[in-house]
Amino acid sequence: MTAAAVRPGSEMADVTLDARRAIQGNLQGGVPTAPEVPGNAQDWLRAIEKSALTKRYYLTISLIVLQEMFEYYDFFLVGYLVSVLAPGWHLTYGQSALMLLSSGVGAIAGALIGGQIADIVGRKRIIWAGGLVFALGAAGCALIPDGAWIQFSLLRFVVGFGSMAASTSQNPLIVEITPTRYRTFISSMMVVPVALGTMFAAIVSANLLPVIGWRGVALTGALPIVTSLLIAWIVPESVRWLLSRGRAADARRQAAKLLGAPEASISLPDVIAPTRKAGSMRELLQDQKRFWWVVIIWTGISTGTYGIALWGPTILSQLLKISPHEAARYFIYSSVASLLGRVLFSVLPLYIGRRGAAIVGTAVSFVVMLAIFVFYREFVGGWSVFALLVIGGAAFYSGMFSNMSPYVVEVFPVSLGGRAFGLAQASNGVGKILGPVCLALIAGSSDVVSPKATTDAIAPAFLFLAACELAALITIVSFRREPHGKPMDIS
Repeated sequence: MTAAAVRPGSEMADVTLDARRAIQGNLQGGVPTAPEVPGNAQDWLRAIEKSALTKRYYLTISLIVLQEMFEYYDFFLVGYLVSVLAPGWHLTYGQSALMLLSSGVGAIAGALIGGQIADIVGRKRIIWAGGLVFALGAAGCALIPDGAWIQFSLLRFVVGFGSMAASTSQNPLIVEITPTRYRTFISSMMVVPVALGTMFAAIVSANLLPVIGWRGVALTGALPIVTSLLIAWIVPESVRWLLSRGRAADARRQAAKLLGAPEASISLPDVIAPTRKAGSMRELLQDQKRFWWVVIIWTGISTGTYGIALWGPTILSQLLKISPHEAARYFIYSSVASLLGRVLFSVLPLYIGRRGAAIVGTAVSFVVMLAIFVFYREFVGGWSVFALLVIGGAAFYSGMFSNMSPYVVEVFPVSLGGRAFGLAQASNGVGKILGPVCLALIAGSSDVVSPKATTDAIAPAFLFLAACELAALITIVSFRREPHGKPMDIS
C-alpha cells in the first residue's frame, strides 16, 4: 500500500503523485524501502507541501486562533474595566494610564524574551506556556481589593508578558506549517477571527458589567487555560523550524503527524547544518534596514490602534455624557468593522501583494486619525462624527493587522522568525504604551478624569496618532520586499 492510497475514513494525508518522491509507503517484508530523497531540504518541503491539508492542520489553526482571540479579548477588556474603575476609585489620568499601559510594558519584555526562546526551543512550547501565564494574570485582577490600582497594574504586566510571549510563536508557527500556495491567504485569514475578541469584549462589557460587576467580567480572562492545555496536547511543532536547527529526523516525525501519515512512509530530509547558534537578538541588527522597518511600522500602527482602543470608551462616554457600558455598545460596531476589515486585508494581498495592502491600510488610517483631529466635535444625523470615524476606521487601522502579522514573519528566514516577530511585538508593546499615555500626558497626568480634560486633549492626541500612522506609511513605501507567493528561506 502506498501513502497516496487513502482508505475511506482514514485521516492519512491525500498525497499527490508529485509528492511521492518525499512520501514513500512501499513495504517489503514489513520493512520500509529506502526513500528517494529530493535534492535538498527545500525540495523535500515542496514535495511535502503538495499533500492535502489534514484535520490536524485545521485543528491546529483553530486552537491558535482561539487562543489569540482570548488574548485580544482580554487586552481590550481592560479599557472597559478602567472606564468603570477610574471614577469609582477616583483615579487620576496618570494612574488610569498606568493601568492601561502596564500590559504594554509586559508585552515588550514578553516579546523579546519569548522570541529568543522560540528560536531556541521551538514554537509550540512558548505558545501554550505563554497562554497559561497571561490567563492566570488576567484572572488574578478579579481578586484584588478595591482601589488597589498598583496591584492591578502589576497583574496587567503579567498578562502582557504572557500574551506576547505566546504571540511570538503563534504567527510564525502558522506561517511555517502552511503550504506556500495557501500561505498568504490562510496566514492572513487566521487573524480575522481574532477580531471577535474585541467584539466579545465590547458585548460582555455592555451587557454583563451592570450584572456581574467588573470582578466577574475580569474573571472571564481565565478561559485561555483550556486552549493552552489543548495546544500542548494536539499542536505539532514547526517542520521548517526543526529543519533550520538541523533536526531532520524530528522534522520527518512532525511532518508525519501533520500529514496524518505513518512516519516510515516519509523520506528523511537532507540535514541543514545551522549556521549559527540561535538566541541572540543582535542577529536581527545585521540587517539594519529590515530591523528598523519592523520597529517603525509596528510602533506606528500600534500606537494609533491602541490609542483609540484603550481610551476610546472613556473619550466617548465623556464626550457624549453617557455611561461606560453605553459607550461600549458603540465599540461593538467598531469590532464588526474590524472583523470585516481583516477579511478585506486577507483577500487584498492576493491581488496587490503584502506591501500594496500595507500601504492602503496605513494611508487610510492616517486619513482617519487626521479627520478625527478636525471633526471630532461634529454630529451627522444625530451620530457623533468621532464615533463614526472610530467605527469606520477600525476596518483599516485594526483590519490591516491580518496582513501585517504574517508579513513581518515572511520577510525573515525561519531561523530568525521568532525573534523577528518578537521584535515586532515588542514594538507593538511600545505602541500599547504610547497610545494610552499620549492622552494622559496631553490632558495632564495629575488631573482627575473629567469631561473637560478629555475634550481638550482629543485634538492634539489624535494629531499625534496621525503622525504615527504617517511614519509607518513612509517606512512601508521605502521597503520593497514582497514575499507573496515565494518560498520561505529556511536558513
